[in-house]
Amino acid sequence: MLAELNLYPVGLPHYLVLGALMMVSGILCMLIKRNAIGILMGVELVLNAANVNLVAFNHFSYAGSAAQPRLDGQVFAIFVIVLAAAEAAVALAIFLNYYNNFSTIDVERARNLKG
Repeated sequence: MLAELNLYPVGLPHYLVLGALMMVSGILCMLIKRNAIGILMGVELVLNAANVNLVAFNHFSYAGSAAQPRLDGQVFAIFVIVLAAAEAAVALAIFLNYYNNFSTIDVERARNLKG
């Protein structure tokens, strides 16, 4: 029974396909959505796809030993998560300010923003 469960182990190509699917869905979400919150969700999907690839490549790199594994991918993924959190906070603040001024968050109407 256990041999049947481990017949097809999850390898690097599986993670790369998952990352590619997340990247494509995030890019499509950014291109198709007219709502600013939907575009922000697409950006988050793209950043999470990068995180999946970083951690997967780090896990399947054999440069570290068992006693001292390399954590480069995880460290870079933490930086991407911090970047995504800061980007989401700033973008939500901009969207709330825009909504207070124009009563909509439709990105097509944002052409009349002037410094």
